[in-house]
Amino acid sequence: MLMNKNESLYSQVKQYILDGISLRTWVAGDRVPSENELVDLCKVSRMTARRALQELFFEGTLIRIKGKGSFVAEEKQQSSLLQIKSIATEIRELGQVHHSQLLALKLEEPDNSIISAMNLSDEQLCAHSQLLHYQNHQPVQLEFRWVNLDIAPDYIEQDFSETTPSEYLFSIAPVTAAEHRVEAIIGSEQIRELLEVDENEAVLLLERKTWCNNKLVSYARLYHPGNSYSLGTKFTT
Repeated sequence: MLMNKNESLYSQVKQYILDGISLRTWVAGDRVPSENELVDLCKVSRMTARRALQELFFEGTLIRIKGKGSFVAEEKQQSSLLQIKSIATEIRELGQVHHSQLLALKLEEPDNSIISAMNLSDEQLCAHSQLLHYQNHQPVQLEFRWVNLDIAPDYIEQDFSETTPSEYLFSIAPVTAAEHRVEAIIGSEQIRELLEVDENEAVLLLERKTWCNNKLVSYARLYHPGNSYSLGTKFTT
């Protein structure tokens, strides 16, 4: 594969796979090259190959089957896809650098508010994660997420230094429906401290529920500094 010096390496690896799908080298259900295979085929690092695959998972072009590899998604799955960008993708599209700090990742007995939000039984466990996302060196999103273990039983085993929770969930359960609620709040002392906002500064809270084929996948509370973040989402089906 010839590399174009004027285009990022991961974009070229991504296009290599897209071209293969377009030319029907790989059709729906076919396995595409793994990270290691892409390293050899495209002469890139594993990090570059991983990022290309992750974006294709997030876009619904590929699906990941644990222990087997990455496969071309069925067209019907793509056509019903609801596109929601992760915070990492939003930051990268601005030409900025994303990184995150994992604050918590565990199984949890949810409180009444989460039981109600996710329609769980009183004894049902869920996965819970907390991450602080940065744009360059500035915190821009504090993510609290609760995940349906029936959909993502391996959620707490994931390495979220390599991907984001939304990107991982999208790769195993593409979003077919979503619900948003946005509110301006003052925020608790902990939230203000992590986001580095003053006590009188507003915090933007986005509550998001996502479903895959009528099954609730996750419920998230996403907190942003009110003076440095604007919300804009495009939905496509």
